[in-house]
Amino acid sequence: MPVHDIPRVVELDIQGMTCASCVRRVEQKLGAIEGVRASVNLPLESARVFAPAGIDDQQLIERVAAAGYAARLHQPAEEHEEHDRPGTQLLPRLVVAAVLTVPVFALSMLPGLEFPNWGWWAAVLALPVVTWASWPFHKAAAMAARHGSSTMDTLVSLGVIAAYGFSLGQLIADPALTAGPGHSMESGALYFEVAAVVVTFLLLGRFLEARAKARAGSALKALLDLGAKHAALLKDGVEYRIPAGELIPGDLFAVRPGEKIAADGIVREGNSAVDVSLLTGESVPVEVGPGDRVTGATVNASGRLVVEATRVGSETTLAAMGRLVSEAQASKAPIARLADRISGVFVPIVLAIAAITFVAWLLAGGGLDSAITAAVSVLVIACPCALGLATPVGLLAGSGRGAQLGILIRGPQVLEDTRAVDTLVLDKTGTVTTGRLAVDAVDPAPGRDAAEILSMAGAVESASEHPIAQAIAASALKAPGPVAAPPRVDEFGSAPGGGVVGIVDRKAVVVGRLSWLHENGVEVSESLRELFTSREDSGATAVWVAIDGRAAGIVSLRDTVKPGSAAAVERLKALGLRPVLLTGDNSAVAARVAAEVGIAPSDVFAGVSPEGKVDAVRRLQAQGSRVAMAGDGVNDAAALAQADLGIAMGSGTDVAREAADLTVMADDLGQVALAIELSRATLRIIKTNLFWAFAYNTIGIPVAAFGLLNPMIGGAAMAASSVLVVANSLRLTRFAR
Repeated sequence: MPVHDIPRVVELDIQGMTCASCVRRVEQKLGAIEGVRASVNLPLESARVFAPAGIDDQQLIERVAAAGYAARLHQPAEEHEEHDRPGTQLLPRLVVAAVLTVPVFALSMLPGLEFPNWGWWAAVLALPVVTWASWPFHKAAAMAARHGSSTMDTLVSLGVIAAYGFSLGQLIADPALTAGPGHSMESGALYFEVAAVVVTFLLLGRFLEARAKARAGSALKALLDLGAKHAALLKDGVEYRIPAGELIPGDLFAVRPGEKIAADGIVREGNSAVDVSLLTGESVPVEVGPGDRVTGATVNASGRLVVEATRVGSETTLAAMGRLVSEAQASKAPIARLADRISGVFVPIVLAIAAITFVAWLLAGGGLDSAITAAVSVLVIACPCALGLATPVGLLAGSGRGAQLGILIRGPQVLEDTRAVDTLVLDKTGTVTTGRLAVDAVDPAPGRDAAEILSMAGAVESASEHPIAQAIAASALKAPGPVAAPPRVDEFGSAPGGGVVGIVDRKAVVVGRLSWLHENGVEVSESLRELFTSREDSGATAVWVAIDGRAAGIVSLRDTVKPGSAAAVERLKALGLRPVLLTGDNSAVAARVAAEVGIAPSDVFAGVSPEGKVDAVRRLQAQGSRVAMAGDGVNDAAALAQADLGIAMGSGTDVAREAADLTVMADDLGQVALAIELSRATLRIIKTNLFWAFAYNTIGIPVAAFGLLNPMIGGAAMAASSVLVVANSLRLTRFAR
């Protein structure tokens, strides 16, 4: 293959995109270069470009610039300057607009506050709002016009300019219009407050959206931050503390109990239990010894390990999970804003009507003044005041009520996604179940007492730091009876990956694996072996207990289903959703949990890795399903990002919450159903708002075109449409559980 034909991937940061049409323009510009494919991500403000090696980076940057946007090679989020963040740029404009809009609105709408020549004061106060504060809208509208298209920004820019320009023209033509105090019919032709209110509310909506965008990329940073920061490098038997990033394949490093493993590798010395819930989401640790593979960022729970590094830096499993999240987010098809889609048709129609109105009045002999007044009236009445309020006020009301109910909604696109989803994938551990092991059953050998076995086992296990040991000790303390603390343990001993031993009430107690019992001279009957096998086959984690050299029984532990999960699944079904259970645990455990909560056996995916979770979501999407995913772990992050709607449980990790679209703060699956209900209700309100906003324009434009628009009536109609939108949105504050 010629060198210039070898494909490569270039990551670009892009500034200036505001809507889906911006994304299309950038992709089209880059795609016009032979051999180049581009996937542009609006929330992350980035582009993933696949280009032949013969295309240099500067060519790609220049292409993006030709589309009207600023581009540069990707920089990590933490290296970005503070002033590069969209929210930081918008905040001063929002503050200035809000401060100046209040007096403009008060002067224009409250006759008692008007003083001689108040119109000129309103004009002066509104000027910074419609120029400097509105600059992002004007700039985006000009950019769209250069490419022969229109967006919501076009409508805002035209409406604001028309409202302010028409009002200023009226004042200049008749300086006495507001010469006296009080509100007159003539002064009703001034629309300074309309221009200022539109800008302020739209800046508020844009600022909140910018903050959501800024958070969208932080899932990757949070994921990478989970890795170990340092490693104990072994050289000639001596430990050297070095940054984990300096490890190279072949290095030996030590990992003490409680420490994170610094890189993917192979255990060369030691035995331990490793907490791999980062990868699998499952609560049972994995026993490892010489020759076993371990993964970076997982936690060594017990014994000391010596590990040989095999994959470091960008080659580790953790880095691969980061790439999965990034690719899943980038692969989401961007959904254009509803107002943008409508305004793409509405704006050209308004401009055409204004032009036709101007020409028609001239041809009818109405004179130049009448023609200009009628044409400008069309633009003024088309000013998107209610349209500007429709989405941000609805979203603010819905998200505010959501916050009261413990539900966090990222933005308007999330609401569209909740309406469309028909399948809900539920991660098992931490979402449907508690994620914590608890003793499920104690099976005593003939002649033994279950309470005694649990008490003895709990006493010895209380001296161990192993997660299974801690679960048994906790269950023993909760067992019925007068004992408030575990009995004293003497001569305690343990073997990582084997079990524990000790003397309790002058009795020798051994707890652990079958091999550990054999090492301590304990034999097990065939009937107990069969019982042990049946417990493990049912999905339980089973351990042996021996007392005074004889097998005394079996303690079985399970991850327990959360109270209310079954009722929540029924509620989700009532919403028209198909629940699907997804887990890294084995099929026996998955089948038991699915049966408990009412999920069909055919809708269970068991034994899946983080990559497998992403694949499962993609498989459902390929079948035509619109998929929502609910999860709480780091291992769920990529699947949450891949799903059409990601829902994070508030009890979960920061990575899961950042990769999701919705977060429910309660540790309760019922909140997921409530979140979907609230999101759908909010979307209905916003759509109703948009309908009435455009209905106002549809009725008002022809009236203005025929010269029948009384300025006072026009102002009242604008105010009424805005009040209607706000009142409709406030219905969400009464949304109940």
